[in-house]
Formats: sequence, C-alpha cells, structure tokens
Amino acid sequence: MAASTGCLWLVILGLLALCSSTANIGHRKFEYKYSFKGPYLAQKDGSVPFWEYSGSCIASEEMVRITPSLKSKKGAIWNKNPVNFPWWEVELVFRVTGQGRLGADGLAFWYTNQKQAEGPVFGCSDKWIGLALFFDSFDNDGKHNNPYIMGMVNDGTKTYEHESDGVNQQLGGCQRDFRNKPFPVRAKIEYYNNVLTVLFHSGNTNNDADYEMCFRAENVFLPQNGYFGVSAATGGLADDHDALKFLTTSLHAEGTQPAAAQTIADSEKERFSREYEQYKDKLERQKEEYRKQHPEEAAKHDMEHGGAEQPYDTPQQRELRQIFEGQAHMFEGLKAMHRKLDEMLGRQERTLSLVSAVQQQQGAAAGAVQPQQPGSPPVHAPSVMQRHEVDSLLNSQRELLLSVQQIKTLAAEVQQKTGTLLSVQQQGGAGGAGAAASLSTEHVQLLHQVQEKLASFRADNMAQQKLPLTGCAT
Repeated sequence: MAASTGCLWLVILGLLALCSSTANIGHRKFEYKYSFKGPYLAQKDGSVPFWEYSGSCIASEEMVRITPSLKSKKGAIWNKNPVNFPWWEVELVFRVTGQGRLGADGLAFWYTNQKQAEGPVFGCSDKWIGLALFFDSFDNDGKHNNPYIMGMVNDGTKTYEHESDGVNQQLGGCQRDFRNKPFPVRAKIEYYNNVLTVLFHSGNTNNDADYEMCFRAENVFLPQNGYFGVSAATGGLADDHDALKFLTTSLHAEGTQPAAAQTIADSEKERFSREYEQYKDKLERQKEEYRKQHPEEAAKHDMEHGGAEQPYDTPQQRELRQIFEGQAHMFEGLKAMHRKLDEMLGRQERTLSLVSAVQQQQGAAAGAVQPQQPGSPPVHAPSVMQRHEVDSLLNSQRELLLSVQQIKTLAAEVQQKTGTLLSVQQQGGAGGAGAAASLSTEHVQLLHQVQEKLASFRADNMAQQKLPLTGCAT
C-alpha cells in the first residue's frame, strides 16, 4: 500500500513539474523553414525545400524514405539553415516497417551544432555536439529490452557504445514498440528553459493527441544555432524507415514575441530590381520581334485592343461595339421569328389538310344524300371554315413572309454599313471621324426601322393567333 502511494505521489509530482515548465509558454510559432510534410513534399527535381539529404535517402511527394529495407544502408536528411530561436518543439511522424519479427538498426533525431557526416551511429558520425534521440530497434546487448527510445547529449568527447545500446550514456528513455504499427508513430520533442521533454505516440490509434510520457530531463544545455536532422541505418536485418512529417514550432515566453522576419538587404533589392528590368526589356524586345514577324496579327490586336499605346476605347470604337451589340440582338430576334414562322406554317399546313379532308367528306356526302324521315329532327351540317377565312389566313401568311424579307434586307444594310465604318476607322483622320458620325446616324435610323418592323410583326402574329379555327376536325 505504501509503495503504491509513493508511486502515485511520484506521478503527481512529475505532472506538476511538467505543467510548471510549460505553463509560461506565451507564444508558439510554426517554423516552415525547419519543417517538411506532404503532399508535394519533394519538388519535381527531387529536392526538399530548405533540406538536403544524402546516402540512401529518397524523397517523394508524401514522405522521405531515410533508408529502404535493404541490408547495410545509411541515409540522412538535414536542414540547411541553423536554428535562430533558443526554445523549440519538434513533432516527428514516422514509420518503421519490416517483414520479420526483428528489425534493425533504427532511426535517430538530431539537434547538433553542425550537420553530421555519414557514420556508424544510426547513419551519422560519432562524437557529435548536441542532442540525439535514438529509436533503437535491434537488441545488441541481448537483454530483450528493444525496441527502445533513448536520449543522449554529447559534448564531442563521448563515443556511442553499440554493445550495450548506450544504456550507461542515456539521458533518459523508455521501452516502446514502434515497428509495424497500423498508424504512423509520433514523437514530440520539446526543449524549453533547458528542460527536455519527450512524448511518444505508439501508432495504435488514429488519435493525434494520444501521447504518453517517455522521459523528462532538466538542466539540459544544448548548443545555440544548431541544425535539425533525421537519420537511419540498417544492418544484417533491414526495415523501411520513413519520415512522414517534421513539424517545428518555436516557443516564446510570456510577454515576448518572435523576432520579425528579416528584411531584404539593399544589395538584394538592387539585384531584384536589375533582374526585373532585364526581364521587362527582354519581354518588350520579344513583343517587337513578334509584331515584325506577324504584322497581320499585330494589326488585328491593335484594332481589337486599341493599339499598344492606347489603353482606352475611342468614340468610334464605342459606337462600333454598340452597333455589334445591336446586330447581335437583331439576329436573336430573327432567330425567334424564324421559330415562330415555322410553328405558324406547321399549324397552317395542318389546317389546310383538315379543310381538304372536310371538303372531300362533303363531296362524298352530297353524292349519297338520304331522304329525311318524317317526324325526325332536322340534321344540321357541321360548321366548316369558309373560303374567305382561308383566303384571309393565306394573305396574313404572305404579309408575314414579306415582313421577314424586309427585316433581312435591313439587317444586310446594317452589316454593310458596319463594314464601311470599320474601313473608315482603319483609315483614321478627322475625315474618318466625320464619316463615322454620319454612318452612326444612319445605323440609328436603320435600327428604328427594324424595331418598327418587329413591332408590326408581333402585332400580326398576335392577331393571327386570335383567329378561330372553326370547322376543323379533331
């Protein structure tokens, strides 16, 4: 009972210490220059922005494969820029997958004073200066305590002990399995006020917040302006070591704000200005060469857009645009009239066929007239369309066709005058402007005539629809 109570108090004290160390974090800022994640993680040329990789490392759109599942491979990826903030938090999302029950060798997270070369410690060189967090998947000491996560701080004098898996050199650690998990494994490494905290997500669930404490160490002093990196290695056994995300956040105390982004130096501004002027001159030269090689296209472009030096429309161009819009409306009206005429012609053809059928029936009935029986009610002949009604219907059709022909003639005249106005505008000059004004007046008159014809056609159409179709068989 006393032992369980003591363990409970230790857990409570640890949580209180963790809360006290992180409670005064006032501001967090995501640092994209020290991060990578998919999609589009790698560019078309295979490079990763702000990062460089070496060895067996392969970058794709979704992840960075530090080492493939081949024997005796080493790979690493390092950030190009030194870290310019003292306190930080890194969330590393990765997968370690292999076919066998055992794997090797493992993956490492680095924060060192300089980028490390290829070496024997999980793919990087030994005797580093800074922090290394090892995800060791192979049991070298035979104590059956792997996979194992451990942190180690080196001042440049220590050699990593492979035979004992660095147990005597560790800053802290925990035994957690991170191989062949259904979801990506996550590690959150926080360094704030010289306190190092490592949280671990086992990858057994899809809950991003399902972290547990791995270890916490105080009085950890790391070099300033270091470099972030991830490396991995394989041995006689081989696993795929994939880094899916590397998310860096800078931590700032309460009352402080992150440093503003560095302004561009004057020399850089001058260089950008020179490059802009060079590109601008090159573009103008290419435009002139194209205009010389394609004069017809250049003239067409100038006519449509008012020329290279004329950003606004002239009065003649505005009038032309109005005329073109009026023509478009006229053509739409003509199309509608054609549809209406087709419908009327169809109805008239059906009416004439019915009239012919009625006349044939009357002729047959006249040849075989039966005497009326005495005492029977008188039989009235069915009411049929008279001859003058048929003539009136045909005359209305002729008038409609004549109106359509007149409208077509007016539309052709408008199109002809528009072509004349275009030629006058291309010639230019004061005389051209006067001629354009006179032609514009003529176009207005023609448009009024077209509107009158359309109104008369609409009235005739309505009167035609009101005519009764009596005597038609149904």
